[in-house]
Amino acid sequence: MKEKIKTLLESSVSVKQDMVNDDLLHGVVEEVAVALIEAFQNDNKVLLCGNGGSAADAQHIAAELAGRYLLDRKPLFAVALHDNVSYLTAVANDYSYDEVFARGIQAKGREGDVLIAISTSGNSANIIRALEEARAINMVTIGFGGQSGGKMVGLCDKIIKIPSDETPRIQEAHIMIGHIICELVEEKLFG
Repeated sequence: MKEKIKTLLESSVSVKQDMVNDDLLHGVVEEVAVALIEAFQNDNKVLLCGNGGSAADAQHIAAELAGRYLLDRKPLFAVALHDNVSYLTAVANDYSYDEVFARGIQAKGREGDVLIAISTSGNSANIIRALEEARAINMVTIGFGGQSGGKMVGLCDKIIKIPSDETPRIQEAHIMIGHIICELVEEKLFG
């Protein structure tokens, strides 16, 4: 077991080391942080969505922005679109699971708002539908994906592609990038 633990840790570190050396990734992360800063400065909001572990990451990032990250400061308007289980199950039952985030965008999204769509494959149908709806109303669309970015690529103004095809490694990197963005946003707005 110890050897397996070491191998998994090395795998995670390897992905992060690739990210450390990726200037293109650094530029995209900076652009995403700037997009969030500008949205908040213009009294817009950030909506997030994902499935499974990516849903947890979406809620985690929303909580860091809406609550606090490192600084004691005023809250920012950030919310995960799946935070209401009754809504989620009603839309999934009455329409389809593919529409749960798209309908949330229709209800809550406005021009100038930001959608952060998180999908390790980049191909989840409900994530793609959310991005389509967000683009239709001129929201800023940001994707957190894996190495290829999947179908999200053509629907995102900015996409953070983690250099891995392994779901656990991608998710670990997503939350790290989410934390970096939260810190950059908080420093610029309140630091």
